[in-house]
Amino acid sequence: MSFNVLTAEVFHETNTFSIHKTDEAAFRSRFFLSGEAALKERGDANTELAGFLDASNAYNWDMTPVLSANAGPSGKVTKAAFDWFCDPIVAKASDGDFDGILLALHGAMVLDFCEDGEGELLRRIRQVIDRSIPIAITLDLHANVTRQMVDLADIIVSFKTYPHIDMRQIARQAGDILERTMAGAISPRTVMARVPMLEEVNGGRTDIGPMVERIEKALDYEMEQDVFAVSINAGFASADISEVGPTVLVTGQGDFDAHQNFAQTMADDIWDRRDDVLNRYWSVEEAAHHAAAFEPIKGPLIIADYADNPGAGAYGDSTALLKALLAVNIKNACFGPIVDAGIVEQLNRCAIGSVTKIALGGKTDPMFGGGPLVVNATLKLLSNGDFVGDGPMMASLKDSFGALAVVRVGEIDIVITTLARQMLDLQQFKAFGIEPEQKAIVAIKSMQHFRAAFEPIAGEIIICDSGALCTPQYDRLPYKNVPRPIFPLNTRY
Repeated sequence: MSFNVLTAEVFHETNTFSIHKTDEAAFRSRFFLSGEAALKERGDANTELAGFLDASNAYNWDMTPVLSANAGPSGKVTKAAFDWFCDPIVAKASDGDFDGILLALHGAMVLDFCEDGEGELLRRIRQVIDRSIPIAITLDLHANVTRQMVDLADIIVSFKTYPHIDMRQIARQAGDILERTMAGAISPRTVMARVPMLEEVNGGRTDIGPMVERIEKALDYEMEQDVFAVSINAGFASADISEVGPTVLVTGQGDFDAHQNFAQTMADDIWDRRDDVLNRYWSVEEAAHHAAAFEPIKGPLIIADYADNPGAGAYGDSTALLKALLAVNIKNACFGPIVDAGIVEQLNRCAIGSVTKIALGGKTDPMFGGGPLVVNATLKLLSNGDFVGDGPMMASLKDSFGALAVVRVGEIDIVITTLARQMLDLQQFKAFGIEPEQKAIVAIKSMQHFRAAFEPIAGEIIICDSGALCTPQYDRLPYKNVPRPIFPLNTRY
């Protein structure tokens, strides 16, 4: 027997401190694809949709993909935008005779009328389908999982890698569990354990550190009878909401006391190791002086500006690190991106090779990462900003910085963009005439995802806190809605 399955992808990681509301245009600037268009664009890449399609082909499903939508991390999603992508999914679920529903979600979407975006989507779907129809969802490792999400989804499977390189694999796992559920072979539900922290202390990185051991234990427990998925979610600290922070989920059946105990044991380990910080956060001055003395014998020095990561909702226009690098007269370097649509527009009126005085970056909120930097810039390239990734996270996937300019200031090649994008693929330099492997210093805006593509070329990697919106100095952020006490805002319990 083959089954009818509805699928959709909806992604947004909401930084509630961002002043930029996320509207329909924000989704369209990343991607908003109908079902057939999404299959063509994303159906044979490292995506959740590809994993759903793998399951569909394996089990001969009649799969109906409704849409795939993604906006770059930014402020709260407007009600108009939410209704715009939610209504077609709900309508299709209501009209169709589906045996199951399979959704790729992020897990940290916040709406301007509701803290729990994914929970609200699930609530609306459950209003129009019978409770007996199973819903399976995949989540980003940085999900802030809510009680509503656990109650309304039968199956939850989160990524187990950060940098995220297992999207297709995890989606296939969710599809496998859904197939067994629709066939009546299993009856899964999910239990959850939570700890009072803003996020796992290392943001959930899985290349080194305590998450490596936790993921191994999760995989071992998944081998137990009646255990179908174990998800360790690091949480997303830039969401000022009541259900923030790390969670451990077990999707299974049978002995739920044992499942809950396992989840709690894993959560307790996250709490007990809350002081085991892996990153050293260099100041911009420390990073610049280190760069000035660096010898690129085995590859360039990669400086990752953790705090101005557009992939976590930072504005991407902090100038603090660039200013520090220029102050020490850095040689043979590249830097990207700085988001400044106005400067890109200004440079589009200039000739290639011309020198223009510009006030670069720092315009969104100079309190976070510094104000505009006045420099004389030589224009090297103008572009529409389109690129196709070729690294572990983005291979064959299209994306765009929007209208883009590359300038040289001193001996630093700088990528200036219209749209905020995290640096996680070498093509984000190479497509615009910059070869990062040939540079001595490569400064990028990213927290951890950059490692998948940039670590293989690096002679050394350091992490910098420029004081931008995603600074790990959480006491600088105006939290109002998170529960108290919570670590690290409250260090005494």
